[in-house]
Amino acid sequence: MKTIISAEQKGKTCPPRRIPLSEKMTASKLQNAYDEIDDQYEKKVWFDQHILGVARLTQKLLSKATGKILDVACGTGLNIPLFPAGSDITAVDLSPNMLEVARANATKHGLNVNLTVMDAEHLEFSDGSFDTVVSTLSTCTFPDPVKALREIKRVCRPNGLILLLEHGHSNLPWLADFQDRNEYKHFQEHAGCRWNQDPLDLVQSAGIKILRSKRNILGMFHSIEAIPAA
Repeated sequence: MKTIISAEQKGKTCPPRRIPLSEKMTASKLQNAYDEIDDQYEKKVWFDQHILGVARLTQKLLSKATGKILDVACGTGLNIPLFPAGSDITAVDLSPNMLEVARANATKHGLNVNLTVMDAEHLEFSDGSFDTVVSTLSTCTFPDPVKALREIKRVCRPNGLILLLEHGHSNLPWLADFQDRNEYKHFQEHAGCRWNQDPLDLVQSAGIKILRSKRNILGMFHSIEAIPAA
């Protein structure tokens, strides 16, 4: 019999789980999963990006980034062309294959970006290294999202800005029920994505102070502006 992750085991930041503990993601599993889909990733997210409007939401949010910028879990580099012109950008991801696509995207747009393989839960930067830290559609796949968010908080300077675009449990009951019923299937088909977490709860659990947040697109996507100090 498969052991299921319960609400009690995960804490209030996650709804009841239907994902077997045996399939819980680790950093190495996540790296392998994304290394395998590097050439398919942008096709997989095309509908969300361009039909649902995630690309538009991302562009609006990232226009607020200033100074020295860190993009955590940058994937294939979809965020890179959206930062203000002349930005000093560092981008990290766990998957070397995804970073190679990101490197090609940066070159295509004539951008100079420091790209490095790195685990979001163990960021290899000193405290307060960046003016703005960004991550989009990532907490759903981090094995320990609160730990990763605490790292994001740590490397952002005390009066810096944290910008997050995350999806989670919809506030529409019919859609939230659909997400719950299909949680395990979605997890399997989308490289460990847990699409029914509560991003705001995760951010607050990491000790990050939310300045502004807005639900978008059927109540599933959260645009979050925050600062490190809780």
